[in-house]
Amino acid sequence: MNPRRVAVLAGATVTVLALSGCTLVDGMRGSASTPTAVVTPQGPPPGAESLERFYTQRLEWTDCEGAQCASLEVPVDYENPQGDTIEVAVIRVPAERGSRRLGSLVVNPGGPGGSGVDYARAADFIVGPGVRDAYDVVGFDPRGVGRSAPVDCVTDAELDAFLGADPTPDDAAEEQEFARTAADFAASCGTTAGPLLAHVSTKDAARDMDVLRSALGEEKLTYLGKSYGTYLGATYAELFPAQVGRMVLDGAVAPDLTPEEVNLGQAKGFERATREWAAYCVEEGDCPLGDSVEQVMEGLRTFLLSVDGSPLPRTGDNAVPRLTEGWASLGIAAAMYDQGAWQSLVDAMGDAVGGDGTSLMQLANQYADRNPGGQYAGNIMEAIYAVNCLDKPDTDDVAERRRLAEESLADAPTWGPFLMWSSQPCGSWPVEPTGEPRTIAAEGADPIVVIGTTRDPATPYEWAVRLRDQLADASLITFDGDGHTAYTRSNSCVDDAVDAYYLEGTVPEDGLRC
Repeated sequence: MNPRRVAVLAGATVTVLALSGCTLVDGMRGSASTPTAVVTPQGPPPGAESLERFYTQRLEWTDCEGAQCASLEVPVDYENPQGDTIEVAVIRVPAERGSRRLGSLVVNPGGPGGSGVDYARAADFIVGPGVRDAYDVVGFDPRGVGRSAPVDCVTDAELDAFLGADPTPDDAAEEQEFARTAADFAASCGTTAGPLLAHVSTKDAARDMDVLRSALGEEKLTYLGKSYGTYLGATYAELFPAQVGRMVLDGAVAPDLTPEEVNLGQAKGFERATREWAAYCVEEGDCPLGDSVEQVMEGLRTFLLSVDGSPLPRTGDNAVPRLTEGWASLGIAAAMYDQGAWQSLVDAMGDAVGGDGTSLMQLANQYADRNPGGQYAGNIMEAIYAVNCLDKPDTDDVAERRRLAEESLADAPTWGPFLMWSSQPCGSWPVEPTGEPRTIAAEGADPIVVIGTTRDPATPYEWAVRLRDQLADASLITFDGDGHTAYTRSNSCVDDAVDAYYLEGTVPEDGLRC
């Protein structure tokens, strides 16, 4: 998923922030001084003996703002383990040490590009209280992300220009300009990111996660993946089925989806979510875009068309003095991740219709993990391309993009073109993709729990069903509701089922609806 197609971003960070930024509140009850068990690395799985020095390393934990931090050494290229290495940033928020300790729970918030270190710092919010008491919550920044040899493609000012560019070309000239902008971004990544750019795939990150499992002293991986983190988890399960422990995949991404299916699926998902927001806007009264759902949706499209031609002034940020269609689209998308942000979008749209783009840009900043002055707190908006473009091949054919955009209007007139044009940089990516769409069965893995939300904008419910059907041993929980992901942000039905799975090993009934 990539930023223009409003992908999963930092997925479940919405549970803490209501939006998709990665700067999380400090939600830890444990302390760095909490005693921890003596850890014995597990060593490499069969067939990976050449990686023994990585699998047998001992993490050296140090205090870091109330938690424990360490660095995990991994090879840049797993096919050349004697070559260069990088350090992966790891954090551990110790369990509260209730009646028992069950081990380490590794978490990933999504993206690709979301910081697992920042996410784990919010441990009190991302898992249930009983799980928090029993498990050390462990997060890591995947390779190429955040504190782990981050991919850096462009300057902050160049990223501002890229994200603010016209995302829905209207004619041949604009299409060629869009293609040039995408190609320039891709070329810059190839120039500045270095050799690691060829080794930041989801498969590489999954292999790092198994090295981490061993270093944590765990025979099996207990895991919570949200959004893109479900794709990472499923990939891990495919590579290391015997090492899969209690694994929960919330807001699922089916690994066999093509880029076109991802784009169209998300376009439909955001269209559906936006209609739900439109109904809320009307029900609350004084909706700035109309008095019915259809009027609001048409008003939203008219608004985006108007800012395409005449960007709105906004205050407080000289780096981006005007709200363009690109920034406006990101701001609107940000509010779709959690219904707690719907009123903020209503208010922002009221200001925008009145000619002031400041509030809507504030939502866009949260989406992009960007500070108002123009500095980016993390590199998610670059890493998200680096991973996705390596994971699956895409097209650079402008005519094909145009066809897909036109066809998408039938199902997603508001979001279709925006999403269908979104992955253009991957068509010009300077590194050949190493992956492709594929089904994953994970034969031999312990039961995996998949969760889907019926009106999830970024990872449509149908994807959760699709992943559950592919996995050899899995159970599907359905949350009938709005927003992105479900565990710890929906209701007790979901939370109780997941907590019982983590704490007792009780696999939820397949087909449970909440």
